Amino acid sequence: MAKITINTETMKLMSLFESVTGAGPKDCYEDDMGTQVFVVKENEIGRAVGRQGANVHRLERMLNRKIKIVEFNPEIPQFIQNLVFPLRIADIRQDGGVFTLTAADSRTRGLLIGRAAQNLRNYEKAVKRYFPIDELRVT
Repeated sequence: MAKITINTETMKLMSLFESVTGAGPKDCYEDDMGTQVFVVKENEIGRAVGRQGANVHRLERMLNRKIKIVEFNPEIPQFIQNLVFPLRIADIRQDGGVFTLTAADSRTRGLLIGRAAQNLRNYEKAVKRYFPIDELRVT
């Protein structure tokens, strides 16, 4: 689990996010795909997204980049489900620090892994930001 450092640019993004959505962001970072990810406090996902995704669309236009909003949860399996949403995970098993995700179908499995496992490593990096895990796997 890496220590999270917030610079002035991140503070500005979090402030903009809060003023547009009214939801309190817990964290903000850019993932490996160039998507701006905002992690919101528990039970604030509805307010953050807005009616029919209005806040997401407004932020995407303002920042000129793709936005993803994830609801934080102190339970690792639930946080992983929130992170990969709208993809459906049938089961999450833990064996030590390794979490094995069972995809609902083969299409979902492919989307979870991505080309050269880039999606999976991206999700893994996000989870490691908050929890001391070793690895994510998909079956």
